[in-house]
Amino acid sequence: MNFRDYNQRQTALFPHSFDDLIPASHPVRVVDQVVEQLNLQGLIKTYKKEGNPSYHPKMLLKVMLYSYMTNVYSSRKIEQALRENINFMWLSSMTIVDHNTVNRFRSNKLQDTFKEIFKQVVLMLADEGLITLKQIYTDGTKIEAQAGKYTFVWAKSIATNKGKMLTQLEDLWNYAQSVAKDDGQNPEPPQFKEISKEVIEKTVEQIDAKLSGNENASTKAKAKLNYIKKNFVSNLEKYQQQQEILGTRNSYSKTDTDATFMRMKEDHMLNGQLKPGYNQQISTENQIIVHYTTHQNPTDTKTLKPHLENLKETFGEKVFNELEEITADAGYGSEENYDYLEQQQLAAYVKYNTFDKEQDKRYQQKHKPFSKENLYYNPEEDYYICPMGQKMLKTHQNKNTTEAGYTQNISHYQAQNCEGCPLRGQCYKAKGNRSIERNHNLERHKQKTRELLLSETGIQKRKQRTADVEPVFAQLKHNHGFRRFTLKGIKKVDLEFGLMAIAHNLRKKIAA
Repeated sequence: MNFRDYNQRQTALFPHSFDDLIPASHPVRVVDQVVEQLNLQGLIKTYKKEGNPSYHPKMLLKVMLYSYMTNVYSSRKIEQALRENINFMWLSSMTIVDHNTVNRFRSNKLQDTFKEIFKQVVLMLADEGLITLKQIYTDGTKIEAQAGKYTFVWAKSIATNKGKMLTQLEDLWNYAQSVAKDDGQNPEPPQFKEISKEVIEKTVEQIDAKLSGNENASTKAKAKLNYIKKNFVSNLEKYQQQQEILGTRNSYSKTDTDATFMRMKEDHMLNGQLKPGYNQQISTENQIIVHYTTHQNPTDTKTLKPHLENLKETFGEKVFNELEEITADAGYGSEENYDYLEQQQLAAYVKYNTFDKEQDKRYQQKHKPFSKENLYYNPEEDYYICPMGQKMLKTHQNKNTTEAGYTQNISHYQAQNCEGCPLRGQCYKAKGNRSIERNHNLERHKQKTRELLLSETGIQKRKQRTADVEPVFAQLKHNHGFRRFTLKGIKKVDLEFGLMAIAHNLRKKIAA
């Protein structure tokens, strides 16, 4: 038999160079080249000058980006790769970094400077002609938090428990009054409107005075009073702390207080179970992530304005002002968002909630003849015409405040006489004369948006949206297994997604 020489223990006079073993077109070289072009002074300034020498942040950043490019998210697995993987060895120059150091770098050092690093990478891709930063496609997805599924705290439960405490206090007060009618003492009764430490202490003091030494008082009532003495104040303090953590949210997780319970599309139990997570928003162009933000609110409608304001803060007024168009689905179509986009002079290819229905012929046939959207409106004299030709005059106007705190102006119109109208059964089935309410500003925005979306450019934009932003989430979740964050807290979670975003962009750069 004829074999080539094989000796595992053969020593080499000149050690092999890792550089010779890595192909020139390998993705690890792209990571190296990109990081070498970055200005990392902001990151370097986070290190102290005194003490033991630290690992160079440039090396750690290269390792971190390449880890996320290759679906390695665990700090322990990164440490293992630095010992065993030739690509990691080449990036680190054979430096073995402990997993705790990897974690500290990712969680602490990068946190305040990462958005600047991300900005530099995006602008670099723009200089290469891969993106223009003139148009963006925006969408969001829910990503599960690193938190327990059954560690929830609900705002409604807190309110219910506080209400029960107040009811128990009032019931015990009334009982104490009933068994001490003849003692001649008539203290000022507490106000059982809102639970507070003062109300608890005052009520307990008065009840104790009524029940102590009273032979008519039941043992059960005295035991209840002792329980209230021991637990009510501490329970109230706990509820108040929980409400401070909640803020305007309806829930949070005890193991990651920044995470909110949301309904996930990728529910493995297929029962719509609420899980702790974050609402991740991205804007893309040519499937490259040009911006990202992390939100605690599960509703996309409330995220658009802070998302774009963060884009302006990250990239500066000059880049933001050069942005011309934004395309998004109906989840972002609110009056507040349309007003904001109009103020920013952005062409908004953003659907409103009934746009798709309006394109359905069956929907049109069913609603067109008598729907308020199709009534003739005279803007000069401010009145509508009903299907029978009768004027519907404006009766009053009121303001409506949305959950987001945005104020809407609602106008109300009413017909003068619907009695005996032959179209009454088809037009209006309620008692009295037909009345409608209209938000003229929203209708103006919808008409403007409708014209944009139905234009040739708008049709192309709608098609492109499904091929631009939605595949990015599919890539991250299904192809790269990023379905759950590994870090806790909204700042760290935002950083972690940023690492995923740069890794994704570098993969697109390689594929271009």
